[in-house]
Amino acid sequence: QVQLVESGGGLVQPGGSLRLSCADSGRTFSSYAMGWFRQAPGKEREFVAATIWSGSNDWYATSVKGRFTISRDNAKNSVYLQMSGLKPEDTAVYYCAAASNPRALVTSTDVAYWGQGTQVTVSS
Repeated sequence: QVQLVESGGGLVQPGGSLRLSCADSGRTFSSYAMGWFRQAPGKEREFVAATIWSGSNDWYATSVKGRFTISRDNAKNSVYLQMSGLKPEDTAVYYCAAASNPRALVTSTDVAYWGQGTQVTVSS
C-alpha cells in the first residue's frame, strides 16, 4: 500500500523558489514511478513532472521545463519538486502521484495513488 503525504507548499513572490516534498509511508515506494501534478482553480489537473523508479530519468511539462526539478530519495521514501523562477500562473494545488511506469504519469492515465495535495500560491 502506498500512502502519499505532500508538504512544503505556501505563499511565494514571483521569481521565488519553493521545494515540495512527498513522503510515502508504505514499503514499496522504490518500485513506483513518481510524479507531480497540479490543478489551478477552474482548470483540470495537469501533469508537471515524473521520474522513473531509480530517479535516473525524468520528464517535464513544457511550461515548467528548466524551472522545476524532480528528484527522489528511495532511502527516505520521498520525492521532491524543486521549483524556481515561480510565476503567478504556477499557482495551484500540487499533487504527488505514483504509478507503475512513468508513461502513466506523463499521459495522466492509470495513476495508482494520489496524495491529498498542497497549495502553492505565487503572488506579490
